[in-house]
Amino acid sequence: MYQAIVFLPLIGFLITGMFGRAIGARASEVVTTSFLFIACILSWIAFFNVAIGGHDVRVQLMQWIYVGDFKVDWALRIDTMTAIMLIVVTTVSSLVHLYSIGYMHDDPFRPRFFGYLSLFTFAMLMLVTADNLLQLFFGWEGVGLASYLLIGFYFQKPSANAAAMKAFVVNRVGDFGFLLGIFAIFVMTGAVSFETVFAQAPSLAGKTISFLGHNWDAPTVICILLFIGAMGKSAQFLLHTWLPDAMEGPTPVSALIHAATMVTAGVFMVARMSPIFELSPTALDLIMLVGATTSVFAATIALVQNDIKKVIAYSTCSQLGYMFVAMGTGAYSIGVFHLFTHACFKALLFLSAGSVITAMHHEQDMRNMGGLWKKIPFTYGAMMIGTLAITGFPFLAGYYSKDAIIEAAWASHGTFALYGWVMTVGAAALTSFYSWRLVFLTFHGKPHDHHHYDAAHESPLVMTIPLGVLAIGSVFAGAVFFNDFVGENVHHFFGHAIFMGAENHILHEMHNIPLWAKYMPTLMMALGFAVAYWFYVVDRSLPVRLAKSQDALYQFLLNKWYFDELYDFLFIRPSMWIGRVLWKQGDGRIIDGWGPNGVSARVLDVTGRVVRLQSGYLYHYAFVMLIGVAALITWFMFAGV
Repeated sequence: MYQAIVFLPLIGFLITGMFGRAIGARASEVVTTSFLFIACILSWIAFFNVAIGGHDVRVQLMQWIYVGDFKVDWALRIDTMTAIMLIVVTTVSSLVHLYSIGYMHDDPFRPRFFGYLSLFTFAMLMLVTADNLLQLFFGWEGVGLASYLLIGFYFQKPSANAAAMKAFVVNRVGDFGFLLGIFAIFVMTGAVSFETVFAQAPSLAGKTISFLGHNWDAPTVICILLFIGAMGKSAQFLLHTWLPDAMEGPTPVSALIHAATMVTAGVFMVARMSPIFELSPTALDLIMLVGATTSVFAATIALVQNDIKKVIAYSTCSQLGYMFVAMGTGAYSIGVFHLFTHACFKALLFLSAGSVITAMHHEQDMRNMGGLWKKIPFTYGAMMIGTLAITGFPFLAGYYSKDAIIEAAWASHGTFALYGWVMTVGAAALTSFYSWRLVFLTFHGKPHDHHHYDAAHESPLVMTIPLGVLAIGSVFAGAVFFNDFVGENVHHFFGHAIFMGAENHILHEMHNIPLWAKYMPTLMMALGFAVAYWFYVVDRSLPVRLAKSQDALYQFLLNKWYFDELYDFLFIRPSMWIGRVLWKQGDGRIIDGWGPNGVSARVLDVTGRVVRLQSGYLYHYAFVMLIGVAALITWFMFAGV
């Protein structure tokens, strides 16, 4: 069963990749979508067997690397963490496959698109079922490759190609840190298998790594390097720039990769490596700092974006910050809980946005929309449920998971605990404002583009069914699983999948916070809604006047804090200058420029003479060897060695 879950998407990819043209677009859609739904059903069975039944499983597929004492198997590690990720990945992916049948119905490259979707799903499943760090890195790079292919799917658009390259390059920066972290773990433990590494984790306490003449705390170095990898994959502050540009890909790609699955790989990895992260309070403080900063930073940019997909993209970035705040407090199960609920309502928001874009004939600027609730009522209802869930409306999914993170930040004793609480509470208000701004601009008010508005109609059933399923998850996922992730059943539910040290009592302490602190997120949610309603329903001229009066701040947020311009100045231009110098001066002037035919010609002249010694006569080779030995002895004599 477990092998089928992982490899059915790969089989679907191979069929469409090799025979897509022969079997046609419709058959490619049916094959890949059917395989994903089978994998989804099997994943839910596995979830009830492992997470509910408490039966962890290890399935060895083959012997992989056997060199001396270093032995690595290719195996599937199925525990509660894996089971949760299996249902998230396969459920969202199967619904996205189904949705894409309608969304991509007129695209001539549909077989390729569905093949890429299945390839991504396979890579993500390999990542979450990994039994060792090398296998995890295989899936880690696999989702990076699939992301590159899907973001740049519209390969005839220069902006899509640039966005795909940007995502690839920025992720390589994070992956360099991740690789160094894996190397450091191997150096300190002599293993990469999770079982062996976790067994030896307590022995790392007090050990150091020597670098640049200084001894550094080994667990802290390892955790920071691993977290750098997570920052790239999960688009955290400083390595976030690729995620909004990734919206150049088709909308189903945004829902699958950049909302529910790939961008949460960093969160999953930190939770998986919790036995090591528990040894480094410094690393947890850094995670808290970066996560809290990201939650507010991305939310401020989302306030003024006009592209409906980019608003949701920055929302994703902000919500990922929340997840890392939970990790920074040591409440790993709560971070995974928000990953779980976020997958439902964020995929719902993206797919609802895709339904809006389809209705408006691929218009994405919210300023050209308005009044659509009458034309696409089902999509409007789905978007409302997703908005209520993400803003933390009582008793919907986001209310349970996001508020739990804020409570954990208050109860934490970390260096940046207060900073984390203030930032996440502030981000709750901003989240409510930009989410309702999206709803009011898109669905309420008067239509701004009557031509597209008049022709707008509800999406076909193949697109609305996934919206309905995700809406159900967005309503009930939080309440149903609260006790398993946050309440009394956490330790029994997760078993050995997550490790919390003896001094880590965050899950208990968070339930004892003051009532005013507990209800502060709900108050911020209501405040954000009230301001958005005033701005975009009561007095729509107010945002325009405010933007004009605070033009510098408005431009700062609209241009995304000028991070692209800053990175262009610091990294892109110097790299281009170095390349130009090496090209013009190094290659053009020196290699090709000196002498009648350049340095390269002189090198060929010298090597040509050397080649003449390769005559095939033994006495020629003996003579050269004798000259070499004489030169070596002479050097030793005069050097005094």
